[in-house]
Amino acid sequence: MNEKAPLRPTFTGVHFWVSEMAASLAFYRAIGFYIPDGAEASEFVDLEVAEGVVFAFGTHTLTTGYHAGFVPSAGRGANYLQFVLDSREAVDALYGKLTGAGYLSHLAPIDAFWGARYAEVLDPDGNAVGFQSPRVPPPIV
Repeated sequence: MNEKAPLRPTFTGVHFWVSEMAASLAFYRAIGFYIPDGAEASEFVDLEVAEGVVFAFGTHTLTTGYHAGFVPSAGRGANYLQFVLDSREAVDALYGKLTGAGYLSHLAPIDAFWGARYAEVLDPDGNAVGFQSPRVPPPIV
């Protein structure tokens, strides 16, 4: 039997539409991404976060240049970016740094049921970004 293999897309990254490039890049710099100086002046910025995988930002102006009917989404979506930090203390420290800089809390740090320290902050466009520590196994009783 000579069946064709099913199409298997290759994941290459995530693209966020941003209302203000400078504000978005400032947030992602604050969580530790390297973003070259001057990137704020661009309509499109892509960051390679792993080999062949990019995290990209495009302005609404750029998008309407190739999609005249583009309408920015209103409110938050159901998708969250997730990042693992080195420790439970690092979650608290980054949460404090971001909320101290004026970014909105979405969930203050908690000791999550899955064994990690976990918190969420909103980026300037309302995207929820979660930070968690490595999981700690529950104590043996």
